[in-house]
Amino acid sequence: MSQSERRTKKPLIRTSWVDNFIISIGYILLGAFVLAIIVPMVYIIVASFIDPITLQNKGVTLDFSKWTLTAYKRVLSNKAIWTGFRNAIVYSVVFTVVSVAVTMLAAYPMSRADFKGRKFFNIVFVITMFFGGGLIPTYLLISNMGLLNSMWALILPGAFSVWNMIIARTFYKGVPKELQEAAYVDGASEITYYFRIMLPVCTPLITVLALWQFVGMWNSYFDAMIYLNDAAKQPLQLVLRSILIQNQPESGMISDMQSTAARAQLAELLKYATIIVSSLPLLIMYPFFQKYFDSGIMAGSIKG
Repeated sequence: MSQSERRTKKPLIRTSWVDNFIISIGYILLGAFVLAIIVPMVYIIVASFIDPITLQNKGVTLDFSKWTLTAYKRVLSNKAIWTGFRNAIVYSVVFTVVSVAVTMLAAYPMSRADFKGRKFFNIVFVITMFFGGGLIPTYLLISNMGLLNSMWALILPGAFSVWNMIIARTFYKGVPKELQEAAYVDGASEITYYFRIMLPVCTPLITVLALWQFVGMWNSYFDAMIYLNDAAKQPLQLVLRSILIQNQPESGMISDMQSTAARAQLAELLKYATIIVSSLPLLIMYPFFQKYFDSGIMAGSIKG
């Protein structure tokens, strides 16, 4: 072995039996955590294809002769499911765009040391994280603003997230000041610097915030249940709530089933199919965001 190879060769790190034991315990706990997530998912996927009578009497089986696409046919042929699906996508996309835009614009001046009143606004923002007006005052506010039974009742109240603003503010502080000075030397204005230089640098952060907000709106149903009265405007989660919690499938999904027992069996099968259908957009979307997720999620973890 040459002298240069000896210099570049890294020494082996020796671990004691205590370290190995702790690492083994960590792997065991991590494996148990993964199984706790995967096993229910596999069960739901398999159960959504099994004949309802077989599922009720024998449970999950790998006998493919007992599998059926009945649940998916009924779910996908139901107009309420598609209407809720469309509404959920529209609400989630609009909410994500509005929320990320407001959050990023609010975080930028809060990251500037020369912004007068920064401490005052910071205190105001932090207070809103711990104290809220409550459901009734919020409902009266939404009603007085004329937003009841509209998608803006779901989007505007929660568009600004203080927690996301703090993360974005910290990310802004981590951008080298030399970048801003170079832009000013080249004659760029504050607006040009922000939109053409700063925002492209913040692409990982914007992607993660967009993913968080989209998932949050997609999974929410309580605000829609409170503020939306028209069934045609309700998102998918409210339709799923009637199926999963209230055990009331939409009309047309089991209208041809005469037996009460058969209705209950099919309703149970529809629960699993609707869970799969509602989760598909998030499962499809996540791989495209994954490459930005690691760098974006660590934004602000070092510099506070």
